[in-house]
Amino acid sequence: MAHSLNKKQQYEVLRAQLEIERATFTSHWRELSDYILPRRLRSNMSDVNKGDKRNKYIIDSTATAAARVLRSGMMAGITSPARPWFKLTTPDPSLDKFGPVRNWLADAQKIMSTSYLRSNLYNTLPSVYGDLGVFGTSAMYVEEDFTGEVLWTQSFPIGSYMIAKDYKGKVNTFIRDFRMTVQQLVEQFGVTKNGKADWSNFSTAVRSAWDKGQYQTWVDVCHVIAPNMDYDKNKLNSKFKKFSSCYYERGVSGQQKDSAQDNTFLRESGYENFPVLCPRWEVTGEDVYATSCPGMEALGDIKQLQHGEKRIMEAIDKMIRPPMIAPTSMKNQVVTQLPGDTNYSDADQPRGLRPALEVNFRVQEMQVKQQEIRRRIDESFFKNIFLMIDQMERAATAFEVNERKQEKIMLGPVLEYLNQDLLDPFTDIAFNYHINQNLLPPPPPELEGMNLRVEYVSIMAQAQKMLGISGVDRFSGFISGLGQVDAAVYDKVKSDELVNVYADMTAVPPNIIRSDDEVAALRDTRAKQQQAAAKQAQAAQMAQTAQTLSQTPVNQDGDTALSAMLTDAGVG
Repeated sequence: MAHSLNKKQQYEVLRAQLEIERATFTSHWRELSDYILPRRLRSNMSDVNKGDKRNKYIIDSTATAAARVLRSGMMAGITSPARPWFKLTTPDPSLDKFGPVRNWLADAQKIMSTSYLRSNLYNTLPSVYGDLGVFGTSAMYVEEDFTGEVLWTQSFPIGSYMIAKDYKGKVNTFIRDFRMTVQQLVEQFGVTKNGKADWSNFSTAVRSAWDKGQYQTWVDVCHVIAPNMDYDKNKLNSKFKKFSSCYYERGVSGQQKDSAQDNTFLRESGYENFPVLCPRWEVTGEDVYATSCPGMEALGDIKQLQHGEKRIMEAIDKMIRPPMIAPTSMKNQVVTQLPGDTNYSDADQPRGLRPALEVNFRVQEMQVKQQEIRRRIDESFFKNIFLMIDQMERAATAFEVNERKQEKIMLGPVLEYLNQDLLDPFTDIAFNYHINQNLLPPPPPELEGMNLRVEYVSIMAQAQKMLGISGVDRFSGFISGLGQVDAAVYDKVKSDELVNVYADMTAVPPNIIRSDDEVAALRDTRAKQQQAAAKQAQAAQMAQTAQTLSQTPVNQDGDTALSAMLTDAGVG
């Protein structure tokens, strides 16, 4: 960007470039919205608070229902609030088994899980998954909250934002156009600490609307989050962090601001971590937005289904109420087709009312075809998998999911995209927010300077892991059977490691399994107890033997076996 441009002008140039790139996807998103989620697309800021009917393209709601099942199934199978779905670990597996480290990781996980429940995260994620399945691209904003909820999240309608990515393919630029009322602007950006309004960053149009009491006047606002041109790691002010966050006016009621050439912002701040998470279902090459998802793949079938339903209803309507032919003499007469009513016609006129068309439409055959199309739509949205997961989430284990539907678990690549674009960065951001607010206990010295890792233990993550657990089960059964014949085979198996692997695959809570140091201490105590018991038994046995020998005579002089043994040993 030219250095002669100020910061706001540079953002406007960037915004124009990204808007051109997004425009090629907009028509496709509009079709997807028209046929699946009519109210989710927001390609114009003026769409806000519009209650007009938008489902005019939907006759059969199969696709909408399938998208709803996908959204619920992903929520239940990936980030269910009802069960643990993530686990904090370290890069060193042996360190994970060390008691103090393991306990601290478990405590941190519990605290973070509680924060998620108290926040609005689980209200936002369904919208994220819904956009992901229908449009292929979604966005979720994660902001720090200091009112006791730690974090606050927001999802954005498709079409209301633009994104760009870095050379590694990670989204690092986010621009959103939206509207706020004058009252909302003043509340969020104009109230100072003493409760008074600061008008220095507002346009004259906003100040004028406020003075006239026009508090509900809509104002066009732009929010830009991008790599910071002024980044300085040595400065503490938030506007010098890695990512710049700037809000500024773009106009009032659709008109450009009078001060469009200035360099003032409603708010200028920054983030150390990019706060907008933009998961995509599948991306082709250098593309920024998703190029494939269930909604895109099923769109042809969805349009065919709607067309077929329309033709079926037309055919049925023609069979029930066909167009009629009548003699001209009846032109000016009132004609009725109600049961029991009478129509009058002269005898010398041609026969009275008769159908113009003889429609003999094979409705059942068409219904079979339509049902086949519905099945293809459901398969595109993985409805059977997600419906099964959603229904079983309250009671079933991941093992049951794997065993009953193993041949249909085809979402591995999608889960990897979700981990990279959504779950991994979200956990990093949430962890940092907890650190900033001193909500986690002091870590043990072994974790000093170490980067933690996150492992996912949701139903779907476990189902992927458990594709190999059947092999572990077969191996354990084989060893158990062979051990009945030759117990030496147990020497070949590391039983402790077998327990650890199985517990990891089944996501057993860490407080159920003893750590290696606890096991070592337990076995050392047991060995010492066994040694002490053996010595005590040996001493008792020796005492009993001595008593027996002392009471056993060996000659007529009254010598006993004990005295004879002592004499032979040169004692006594």
